[in-house]
Amino acid sequence: MSKSEDKKHNRELLRSLYMISQMGVTIAACVIIGVLLGRFLDGLLGTSPFLLIAFSLIGAGAGFRAIFQLANKDKR
Repeated sequence: MSKSEDKKHNRELLRSLYMISQMGVTIAACVIIGVLLGRFLDGLLGTSPFLLIAFSLIGAGAGFRAIFQLANKDKR
């Protein structure tokens, strides 16, 4: 391999690692926000654990939606 091929390969590898780490952080952040919001509202309204479960699922759905958007953005 020449130096230019090595640089291109390294650039592609770093870009892939960036996308994977961004996806993991996105899912985790969405779920954590959903859990925290659900716990807060459960404590406020006394509906434990229903809002925690509901907002956790909404957060997971939002995380997967964001990942699909990231993946489609990368294809363009």
